[in-house]
Amino acid sequence: MAFNIALQFEDGVSRIIPCESGELVADAAYRAKINIPLDCRDGACGTCKCHCESGAFTMGDYIEDALTDEEAAEGFVLTCQMRPTSDCVVRVPASSAACKTEVATHGGKLVRIARDSATTVSFTVQAERPLAFLPGQYVNLTVPGSKQTRSYSFSSAPDSADLSFLIRDVPDGLMSTYMRSAAQPEDFMMFTGPYGSFYLRTPVRPILMLAGGTGLAPFLSMLLWLKDHPTTQPIRLGYGVNTNDDLVEVEALDALKAALPDFDYFTCVVDKE
Repeated sequence: MAFNIALQFEDGVSRIIPCESGELVADAAYRAKINIPLDCRDGACGTCKCHCESGAFTMGDYIEDALTDEEAAEGFVLTCQMRPTSDCVVRVPASSAACKTEVATHGGKLVRIARDSATTVSFTVQAERPLAFLPGQYVNLTVPGSKQTRSYSFSSAPDSADLSFLIRDVPDGLMSTYMRSAAQPEDFMMFTGPYGSFYLRTPVRPILMLAGGTGLAPFLSMLLWLKDHPTTQPIRLGYGVNTNDDLVEVEALDALKAALPDFDYFTCVVDKE
């Protein structure tokens, strides 16, 4: 059985790699051609010290000079001695370039475009293969016909080839103009990522989500993930918009409310009319 290990680098780049049961994280990274800082490989130097933000693991032998009991209690690990027993998120204290890796480039075809309101557009890109990311993260999409990119959070759950986005329709905006006037099903889109440190951590306390407008997107991704990975913690979402017409994805929120055992949401509309 393989576990997904999300390596979070200092420059915001994420790489999610498979790690086999019983395999060391350092070895899995090396197999993926990612050079996590490493020296002794014996738990003696501390060069490969990282921070595990979530997930379960076992640790092999190491000396206190490499990792103190206090550091271990705070979630620090030595990747040369770390064997995951679940999916994990590991923060690496180095840039992706220093680890001889870079952000991944992906491609897919546009399979759905919907104008959910006068100010929002939702669309789905079908990637060439399922994409692993952390719920809440984003990618940089290249606007077809240009070399410019725009950053958008996923509104869909991880580990699917169907990647959905919810974006604001900005007058004269480059992506907005493309989506409004030129986009056609089967158009090919390129994107890089995933990026970002705003993602769902392991729930250990009640969850409060506050979203404004199309900022709802990353929270939809989180809620969809939580639907498949239930928590005992209560979840509340506050969703604010300017006008009633800007309220979108309400049916999706109602479906999530029915599916999640302790989830509820409320809306706030600025325009009194």
